[in-house]
Amino acid sequence: MSEEIMTAVNSSVFGVWFLIGAALVFWMQAGFAMCEAGFTRAKNTGNIIMKNLMDFCIGTVVFILIGFGLFLGEDMVGIIGKPGFDIFTNYASFDWSNFVFNLVFCATTATIVSGSMAERTKFLSYCVYSAVISAVIYPVEAHWTWGGGWLSQIGFHDFAGSNCIHMVGGISALIGAAILGPRIGKFEKDASGKITKVNAFPGHNLVAASLGVFILWLGWYGFNGAACTSIEQLGSVFVTTTIAPALATVTCMIFTWVKYGKPDVSMCLNASLAGLVAITAPCDVTDAFGAIVIGVVAGLLVCFGVWFLDYKLHVDDPVGAVAVHCLNGIWGTVAVGLFATATAPGYSIADADGNQMLGLFYGGGVKLLGIQLVGMLSTAVWTAVTITITFLAIKAVMGLRVSEEEEILGLDSTEHGLASAYSGFAIMDVSNTLNMSVNENTDLGVSEYEAASEVQRRAAVPVVSAPVHTESGIHKVVILAKLSRYDKIRRALNDLGVTGMTVTQVMGCGIQKGSGEMYRGVEMDATLLPKIKIEVVVSKIPVKDVIEAAKKTLYTGHIGDGKIFVYSLDNVVKIRTGEEGAAALADVE
Repeated sequence: MSEEIMTAVNSSVFGVWFLIGAALVFWMQAGFAMCEAGFTRAKNTGNIIMKNLMDFCIGTVVFILIGFGLFLGEDMVGIIGKPGFDIFTNYASFDWSNFVFNLVFCATTATIVSGSMAERTKFLSYCVYSAVISAVIYPVEAHWTWGGGWLSQIGFHDFAGSNCIHMVGGISALIGAAILGPRIGKFEKDASGKITKVNAFPGHNLVAASLGVFILWLGWYGFNGAACTSIEQLGSVFVTTTIAPALATVTCMIFTWVKYGKPDVSMCLNASLAGLVAITAPCDVTDAFGAIVIGVVAGLLVCFGVWFLDYKLHVDDPVGAVAVHCLNGIWGTVAVGLFATATAPGYSIADADGNQMLGLFYGGGVKLLGIQLVGMLSTAVWTAVTITITFLAIKAVMGLRVSEEEEILGLDSTEHGLASAYSGFAIMDVSNTLNMSVNENTDLGVSEYEAASEVQRRAAVPVVSAPVHTESGIHKVVILAKLSRYDKIRRALNDLGVTGMTVTQVMGCGIQKGSGEMYRGVEMDATLLPKIKIEVVVSKIPVKDVIEAAKKTLYTGHIGDGKIFVYSLDNVVKIRTGEEGAAALADVE
């Protein structure tokens, strides 16, 4: 009797955990939304949030109507499930938990595609292909593995979806991005049409992207662990699901640090997800050593994937979805055939005859590896054919891509009538720009204004032939400077008694070149640099005091520290602050 009671308790506990896991997977939609929004530009944030919301909502509708039946309906020759409407006709005995659990996984497959096609896809077209993925493409191939289909019958193993979810979403993302084409300005071509340069489009909010990654990592414990049926198995899955992404991230950090000179933040965020994707299929059948190797390979594979798409395939993937989900989904599926070990709690991989199969590196030979390759390739072919037909049909009927004008203005305003997702904030798109790096040819040797000689001061902020200003005249002073000097200039002017000013963010370039930093392995094109323009009007305060305060604040010991323009009633004086060096003359008109 006590054994029967414990069995019932365990069944109830894991039934509740099953639904908690489903809730965690649903919460991953927020992670995908934050990650995608952070990796793209501010003018498309509202569109991205809307797409990630509609993934789940549209997916729910079509999963009710057809997807659930094709997935988990009565098996028909190992290919599809029998469509049905038990949710309407036999609700009292309907499998509610299984429906919700598989629905949230289905929505995950669709949302992967969103990131690779971000910033230039028509919203209506997106809704259509998202529905097709959730209604047909995912349910059919998922039936092969999890619905009693032919792959499950031969011993194919994908515990939580490296193959069925992530590779499928990644292949769809690759084909969609290739058919759609790159964002405007991503690639530069010569007269013959050959691509000569890859431009980086930095994400506008890495804080949001990192929040998204942490949300996804948390959700992944439900993603991988929800189907566990014992405490021992659940604990093992949590261990492998922690080790793999951690090792992938460390590997990526070291690799980008060595290759590019600095550890790449966005690539490391991608690497965490890559490790999670790779461990998803083998999480229940591998041990700690296997998880370590799987994570290390995933960390390198995501770096290779981002580079390969940019420089070889010339496919524009704003968030790295293909490198994360497609390549590492394939790797995770294959890794089952390499690292499956009977020491994992609840190990149950067996062939059609019931014979236990192990991974190649654990003495099992190539049988399981061969089965994994067959399952992976068949799923890939199904996905590639069906999603290609879907995209080409949508392109022919309604078009996939927004117009050039709509893309430049941003999809928030053109697709949704949303002025900005950040109402109340001033948003400046500084794509292809970064902070200035110091031009070594401009160094004057002294960085402190007080310690500099008069010659050095004039070289950095010269006033070689300043006009005579009357004490009572009204003058407008315009100061152009680095963003980093704004607070000091403001304080200096306030100390003089200047309290009214107009401040504008502008873009400009001069003798100080842009830095050649790397973003996701692509050198930043920083020809235009973000600067600040401050305009003040003074009458009682001597103009020479304003100029001297500005010069002192702008001075860093380099030619090209900024510019000052002085406008009076009778003339316009342009004082160049160092752009032409010590020989610069004031232009008087």
